[in-house]
Amino acid sequence: MNAFCDRVALTHPIIQAPMAGVSTLALALAVSRAGALGSLATGAPPDAVVVAQQLTELQTATDRPFNVNVFCHEPATPDPAHDANWLTYLRPYFQELGSEPPTSLTEVYPSFRVHDALLQVLIAARPRVVSFHFGLPTAAQASALRQAGVLLLACVTSVAEGQAAAALGADALVAQGIEAGGHRGVFDVATDTFLPALTLTRQLAQALPLPIVTAGGLMTGADIAAALSAGAAAAQLGTAFIACPESGASAAYRAALLQQPPLPTALTDVISGRPARGLINRFMLDIDQPGRPTTAAYSRAYLAGKALVAAAQQAGEPGFAVQWAGTGVGLARALPAAELVQVLANELRAAMPVPN
Repeated sequence: MNAFCDRVALTHPIIQAPMAGVSTLALALAVSRAGALGSLATGAPPDAVVVAQQLTELQTATDRPFNVNVFCHEPATPDPAHDANWLTYLRPYFQELGSEPPTSLTEVYPSFRVHDALLQVLIAARPRVVSFHFGLPTAAQASALRQAGVLLLACVTSVAEGQAAAALGADALVAQGIEAGGHRGVFDVATDTFLPALTLTRQLAQALPLPIVTAGGLMTGADIAAALSAGAAAAQLGTAFIACPESGASAAYRAALLQQPPLPTALTDVISGRPARGLINRFMLDIDQPGRPTTAAYSRAYLAGKALVAAAQQAGEPGFAVQWAGTGVGLARALPAAELVQVLANELRAAMPVPN
């Protein structure tokens, strides 16, 4: 294996992406028990009491390591005029569905950077790994987690972000490529470099001495082998696990993931206020139009997005369902999570070059 996998006590160099909204305790538990790293998402929303209960359940059920993911975005500055402009733009879509938009917007997902209660839960529970998305925790938070014996894993989309994570004391970096499903982990969307996963992996491996975990479009053992050959110590897969029976995905979501030929994906910020990749549907095509107003800030825009999804469900309109997926979606397999981990491990062994 390698030093990173040994340090995390992994049998296989595979991490299940956190995927707030569809990942479950059952999925994280099955993946960790199979020798990979299961992940618990806390972003939807990060209720410290609920997270504490979930961590207790995981730690009671297994002594295998797992990862807890937190969102570290900069809290949005209230901007009522901007919010109102966005809600006005969305109003016709709500009215078509027999509904009205919210009268105002607030943050749906508080940032971990200002969530001391969640930090205290993590310090008390001491999960093996805590990972950061959308940015980095404060220096004090990172120090407290390190002192608790937690390994810090930072999602980055550029060498500059990797350098910032290294300076904060991250133990490893998730190199998230543009192919990844769900939300981009970019710290500041204005500086996004849109690098592919393997290119980013090579750049980070050359620039920094930290272990790299490749993420973005990886669906098979051969994909994992390519990441390891590019300099990664492990690979993080998200879309590959959504079709597993342990995930929280709806039947319609699973069917869309497994459709052949595969449905196309695209990046959009109209759903949440931050760029995220999902299966193309009416939400993207109708609302993400040229000349539209700037989307409200994350996660304020997500309040409107979730309300529109609920209105569409009430009206029986499937075109506004949020179905995050990476570019490798056509290779999704509806296998139990533990079986998928084993299949990926077997494929990885078959794809790796035989040592001389």
